[in-house]
Order: sequence, then structure tokens, then C-alpha cells
Amino acid sequence: MAKGKKLKGRVIANHGTRLLVRNEAGELHRCVALKKVGLAVTGDLVEWQQETNGDGKVLCILRRQSLLQRPDRRGKLKPLAANLTRLAIVSAIPPAIDTLLVDQYTVAAELAGIEPLIVINKSDLLDATQRAGLEKMLDAYRRIGYQTLFIHSLSESGVATLLDSICDQVSMLTGQSGVGKSSIVSRLFPDLDIRIGALSEASGSGAHTTTVTNWYDLHCGGALIDSPGVRQFSLEHLSQADLATGFREIRQTSANCKFNNCTHTHEPQCAVIAAVADGGISRQRYHNYRKLVDTANASAAGCIRNDKPF
Repeated sequence: MAKGKKLKGRVIANHGTRLLVRNEAGELHRCVALKKVGLAVTGDLVEWQQETNGDGKVLCILRRQSLLQRPDRRGKLKPLAANLTRLAIVSAIPPAIDTLLVDQYTVAAELAGIEPLIVINKSDLLDATQRAGLEKMLDAYRRIGYQTLFIHSLSESGVATLLDSICDQVSMLTGQSGVGKSSIVSRLFPDLDIRIGALSEASGSGAHTTTVTNWYDLHCGGALIDSPGVRQFSLEHLSQADLATGFREIRQTSANCKFNNCTHTHEPQCAVIAAVADGGISRQRYHNYRKLVDTANASAAGCIRNDKPF
């Protein structure tokens, strides 16, 4: 490969400023991005240039089809993964279903043009009452067009259901700690240790760490991005209008509100409030919308400082 020639590739692992880029022939190269490029992340398509030692430098990030991001502790938006088509939001009992966290992820996905997928893991541990309660909760998501799945990550048949939903997609698993994301990834990729070892050796990053985000090709087409766990997923940087857009059913219903600048919190003749009252919009989802709006308004007013680590 000629030194200095501009090449195209995909970032398949990122560890801070260190990137692992796969070229069009499938070969892996350690790269760093020029400062002017900004932060490249796993999933990015890039233009890069090879150095004499075989490593390379990323010259630019090609146009992204989607970008999942969140604010860091200083409030600056940080990209997490690029060119996703599906965001698989995993929950389980135990520990518990955090509907606010689920809705934060669905809002972020909606605003990024990524299709959410709601996954309930550990379904084998549910009794009849728990299952019925979850079915009722999930109905709010099904009614607005989101796919929902019950799976058991320790069984091949359970994960096969998930695989059917992410084949030919670029997906990322998200969710709170303890929901079994690692078990899902291990079941999807029986040779995971071999893959991680190959990526670690190629990138020079040593053992697999929780700060590395990796891209794994699915045998049925598409890929899964395995990301470090996220303890918080804040949406405090979003405005009320952004949040209303991110809640699919609120966005669709708001066209019938009397006022163009309706916040769907207190205004007269608000179609959203009316839809909540008659059962057309989930009360739980609407409650979470109101909670996120209150938090965003308080943050904008300088009343909140987020000192917790992500």
C-alpha cells in the first residue's frame, strides 16, 4: 500500500484518541486523528493516510448517517457511536425496569434518526404477575411502533429472537448495569474472547478494558457495537421542544394543539394533555416527559450541576 495515498476505512474500535481502522480490504491499522478532525468514534467511516510504519492518521470523518451522543460532566456533547440504525435498550427484572432511563434512550435515538428496540432480558425469571405487568408497560411502546422483545440470554433460542431483529442493522446495546448485556454479547459471539484478543493486539491497547468501544460483524449481516456501560444518560442539554420531538407520540399529536408553542404541560386545548386523559398517550411516558422537561428547564436556569460520573 503506497504511503501518502488517501484511503477509506471504518473505525472498528476507539480507545480515547487511539483508533483501529479497517480498510476496504479488511486489514486493520492503528491510527490517530488529526486535531482538526474532532473525535472519531466506532462506526465512523473515515478518510485516512498510511504512514511508513503501517500505522495511519485520520484526515477526515465522512458524512455520518446517525450519531448517538450525550453530554459529559461539563455539559459538552460527546459522541458515543456513529452510523447506528438500531439502539437495543436492554432492561431486566432483576434489577428493575427503569422506564425513565428507557425513555431517555428512546428520545436520544429518535432525535438521532435511530430506531429503538426495547429488550427485556432474563424473561425466564419472570412469574406470571411480573410478565403481565411488563406486557402492559410495553404496550405503550408497541402502540407507537417500537418493537419489543422478551429474551433469555442464557438460551440459544432466546438470543436468536434478538438476532433476527438486528441482522443487517448496525446496532448498539444499552441499558443499566446488571441487565445481562455482557451475557447477550457472549451468546451472540461465542468466539468473543478471540475477537477481543485480535482487536487488542491490533490496536496495541493491551487487555480488553471498559473504555474501549468495539465493532463486531454479525454472521447474518450488519454489526453490533459493544460499548462500555453507562451509569447515567442525561438529556439536560435538550430543550423542551427537543424533548417533545423525541417522544414520538407527543410529536405526532402536537399538530392538533391550539398553540404552536405549546409545551404540553399546562396550556388550554392541548391535544397531548387530552390524549393522556383519554388513554391515547401512556401516562407513564407522559410523566417521564414532564420529568425530563422539568430537569431540562432547571438545568437551563443554572439550578443543576451534574457532578456524577457517567
